[in-house]
Amino acid sequence: MADNTKTILRGRLLSFHRAPDHLEDTQAYQYETDGALLIEKGRILKRGRFSDVAALAPDAPIQDHRPHLILPGLIDTHIHFPQVQVIASWADQLLDWLNDYTFPAEQKFEDKAHGTRIAKGFYDALTAHGTTTAVAYCSSHPNSVDAYFEEAARRNMLMLGGKTMMDRNAPDALCDTAQSSYDDSKALIGKWHGTGRAYYVITPRFAITSTPAQLEAAGALLREHPQCHLQTHINENHNEIAFTKELYPDADDYLGVYESFGLLGKKTLLGHCIHMNDRELAVMKETGSVAVFCPTSNLFLGSGLYDKARLETHGVRTAIATDVGGGTSYSLLRTLDEGYKILQLQRQRMHPLTSFYWATRGNAEALGLEDRIGTLEEGTDADVIVLDAAATPEMALRMETAQSLAEELFLLQTLGDDRAIKQTYVSGVPQKRAG
Repeated sequence: MADNTKTILRGRLLSFHRAPDHLEDTQAYQYETDGALLIEKGRILKRGRFSDVAALAPDAPIQDHRPHLILPGLIDTHIHFPQVQVIASWADQLLDWLNDYTFPAEQKFEDKAHGTRIAKGFYDALTAHGTTTAVAYCSSHPNSVDAYFEEAARRNMLMLGGKTMMDRNAPDALCDTAQSSYDDSKALIGKWHGTGRAYYVITPRFAITSTPAQLEAAGALLREHPQCHLQTHINENHNEIAFTKELYPDADDYLGVYESFGLLGKKTLLGHCIHMNDRELAVMKETGSVAVFCPTSNLFLGSGLYDKARLETHGVRTAIATDVGGGTSYSLLRTLDEGYKILQLQRQRMHPLTSFYWATRGNAEALGLEDRIGTLEEGTDADVIVLDAAATPEMALRMETAQSLAEELFLLQTLGDDRAIKQTYVSGVPQKRAG
């Protein structure tokens, strides 16, 4: 539950107003070298210079995090809750990996007790790595959705997720039907969406595992519940694309499948978007759909290189995510580092201000939730992290020569992991134990 008493967090505050245009774009962010946040009832009541904030609440306890950076909590826009025990599984490419590892692991989530146990470890991993909000695929079992949101409620975390809809090309134990997936999803929307800090996401896994009837059902759910997001996968792997064309021969292309069932829009999150044609990019711009970059997964499964510059030149909205368990780390710091390398291979140099904008406000904007999360604005939810750029001996040595905020951020991105997350606050409540 959120803490009802006032608390002050002191440190160097950094948050973004918009995407930085270049490395010297100081107007894109607010940086306070001795700043403070006054937190009450899970929200940021006041932000500013420490002396000004402390004067407003002279009796409030102070958590002094100097000299560390205080940022908004990190946001993961694509992750698989049932794949906690699949991460780091030796594999070939996407479709083999799903059949060999993912589908067997997901069958276990029919058992509510299993889901409840895994949820604790899943949320512990998120908060340890500074992630305060994530958008997750649960399994095809309603039990898994309940386990996921129940643990989020216990921690008062703002989380998004939904039951995976899949009625073909998967083991019978995982398959639902078009009708049952519609019925289950509708019931879960009624149960969880808007309950506490929960947001429901309509979740057809991808075109390969859904019949036309099921994608039609997903479209019906989206029309009936426009307040919900929708998530699925697209253009991740060449074999996946070829199989989709076989299953939907009348579609213009992969995106055309989802387009024909009314699944696109500003709340649609499309994982991967690696092998996109020009028509697909034009439709994504027109509909406002979001292309989610999953760098560690793309490298691990050998899927290809996400072309951020091409997507954004076409006016496509973008986000970044871990994609655990195809992704290889819960850490968005590690994810940003691998994303930087993928873009470097394409001569797209991503500066660290862009990286940290993307993982905070940028991902919040992709979700349409920037009025609640992703910033340190007054009135927003007090989901906050404290970053230590000297968390390890090698980081401390490099930090001795850092001359700017940008250098410090790049150090955190390049060498940081959960050890660099000094503290994670969810609704103003610390999640990491001392030591």
